Formats: sequence, C-alpha cells, structure tokens
Amino acid sequence: MIDEPVQRLDEGALRALVPRVLASLPRRGEDFDAAEDALQEALLEALRVWPEHPPHDPRAWLTTVATRRLVDARRSESARHRREETEYAEPPAGGPDPEEGDDTLFLLFCCCHPDLAPASQVALTLRAVGGLTTREIADAFYVPEATMAQRISRAKRTLRGRRLDQPGDLAVVMRVLYLVYTAGHTGPPARVDLAGEAIRLARQLTLATEEPEARGLLALMLLNHARLPARLDDEGRIVTLDRQDRRRWDTREIAEGVRVLQSALATQTDQRRPGRYQIEAAIAALHDDAASAEETDWPQILAWYDDLVALTEDPVRQDPAAMLGRAVAVGHVLGASAGLRETDRLREVLGDRHRWHAVRGHLHELGGDLPAAATAYADAAHRATNVAERDHLVRQAARARAADLTDHDMDSGNPQ
Repeated sequence: MIDEPVQRLDEGALRALVPRVLASLPRRGEDFDAAEDALQEALLEALRVWPEHPPHDPRAWLTTVATRRLVDARRSESARHRREETEYAEPPAGGPDPEEGDDTLFLLFCCCHPDLAPASQVALTLRAVGGLTTREIADAFYVPEATMAQRISRAKRTLRGRRLDQPGDLAVVMRVLYLVYTAGHTGPPARVDLAGEAIRLARQLTLATEEPEARGLLALMLLNHARLPARLDDEGRIVTLDRQDRRRWDTREIAEGVRVLQSALATQTDQRRPGRYQIEAAIAALHDDAASAEETDWPQILAWYDDLVALTEDPVRQDPAAMLGRAVAVGHVLGASAGLRETDRLREVLGDRHRWHAVRGHLHELGGDLPAAATAYADAAHRATNVAERDHLVRQAARARAADLTDHDMDSGNPQ
C-alpha cells in the first residue's frame, strides 16, 4: 500500500491494516487494551486527515499516531490538547522502529495468553488478529452481541497492566488459529479473507517451530481451502462434497497441502505418532485425491479415523465430531446400517445437534431408505442455527421426498 493514494483504500484494505498495526504495539510492551484504544483514536484521526493529507505509508502513519497517543496518555489526561502536534505527522521512510518478522504472529500468541479462558482466547483473536466486529464474532459463536462484548471486555481486563511476555502454548495457538480459519471458511463470502489470513499465519508458524503438527495444521487448511471455490453454487447455496464440481478445486493448493503433509508425516516414529491435524489432513487429502465421489478411498479414510478416535480415551464424549465422521466412513465401508449403529452411540451427546441428524439422513439415503432420510434431514433443518445450512437441509429433505415419490411411481408403472 506504500505510495498508493489513501482515497483508493477501501474499507477492507483499511481493516486489513488494523491487526498488523495493533500487533506491533504489545510487542513493545504496551498494554493490550490501551493499545487498542490508541489505535481506534488513530483510525478516527486518519478518517479526518487522510482525505486532505494522504500519507505515503498508511501503516506507518497509523503506528506513529497510535504510539504518540499512548505516550500522551501516559503523560497526561489532557492528551487531547496535544492532538494538533501529531495530526499531520508523516512518519520517516520505512515506518517507526521497524520490527523483524511478522508481529501478527506474536499478537496471535498474546491473544492465547494462558490466563484467558479458551472461549476468550478465540474471541480476542478474532477481534485483534482477524479484525472481526463484535457482532460478527457473536454470530460465529451463536450468542447475543452483548454477551460477546462482555466476553471480550473481560478478556482485555484480564490482560490489563500485564506485559505480554507469557503467551499461550503452541497447542492452544494452533487450536485457536484453526477456529479462525473455520470462521472464514464456513462463513459468508465476505469473510473468506479471514481464512486466507489464517493460512498466512499458519505458514509463519511452520517457520517458527519444528513441531510436525504445525505443518499438519497448514496442510489441513490448504487441503480444505482448495475446495472452497466449489463449496457454494452460483446462487450461494451449499454444495456437499460428494456433489461438488471437482474441476473447480485448486489443484496447486492441493499439491502444496500434500507436500506439507508428507513432510510432517516423515517425522513419524513408533514413539511419535501423527497428531490430530496430521490425521485430519490425511483424511482431507484422500477426499481431494479422488477424481469423483465414487472413487473415494473410504477404507483408507476409515483407517485414519480409527487413528483419530484413538487419540482420546473416551472419544464418544471427548471427541464426538471425530466419531460422527467415522460413522460416515463406516457406512461407506461396512454398510449404512453399521454406520447408523455408530451414530446411535452418539445420541446422548449429539442428539440435539443438527449435524447428528444430517449424518443420519446421509446414511439412510446411502442405504436406500429415502423416507427415513427425508425425516432426518428435516429434523436437522429444524435444529440448524445457520441460515445457509438450514436452507440446504430443507432442500436435502425435499430432494429425498421427491426421489421417494419417483421410486413409488416407477414401481407402480407410472413413470413421470
């Protein structure tokens, strides 16, 4: 963006600057909450000043003004009286105190501070690193905006006055980073940039650590992201994996994901088995490798799911999502009835979740029981909280009913 007129910066471009500017301030020892307030002041100042006095380097300008606001705040409560001194300040070439590396990755670790609850870590990361509004984060968590605002405020209060020199551990950072990716991948098209940012940070993470799981995480993101162009049809409706136009998948991203995964799996030993992200990436790679849904290597996928559920002592309660995925694989390998029996084990844990009913609908359809499939899809639609998923499940139920009626007509000798 250097040397680009500010007038050409759209809202998305300005928004993309925020996490990178914010990231540089805690690294210098600034209080997180105060840094965010100072940056908000700098953004307001930019909206007023830039139309008449556009800077050559918007990021450096914001960093300079935010830093001066912090200095002013520490010196006196009357910092507003000194605003004229800095409002047209143009930073020196290269920006103030350039840092080596990517400060955004540092900010990610800070948002995963061990003193924060997991939900707060995710919310703060989405706010500070992802640049989401409180409303968008609330929608991602399916909670009221006021509830999310309180959660973020509590997180910032927890960090207030603390130097961020005790960031969260790598496992927490990877989990939060994947949730950030998921928020972008499964969210509306406007949030696809968030998935891209998560992938960028995952690349940085693989350069900062030799942990194979970091490479597994990057591979998983790439292999899933490669299918993103086919996930929605031209009308914005969800297209399930088995019905996607595989010609729209990004083959270069798939190839990169496979290479990254292979480098992670190459470190495997009897004492160091693949972790969750490597296993999930291997499953995604098998889906991506199939030229059609019918050619999917379900026996190999089931073997990987067996490894995945073996990571926990009680997978039914500790990892029900993996068990649900395994039930689908069981259905394709051992038959729909076997898959349905696997879902029965999850009834108590997931019976009220729409995904449990949706999987049962798929398995009933796989076994040819279309009335049961239609009922299960309808039950799933009733429980779905996401509008796009609900509409998709309604269409699935209608399709199963229509197919059942067609079958009855054919059996009765009255083809339509």
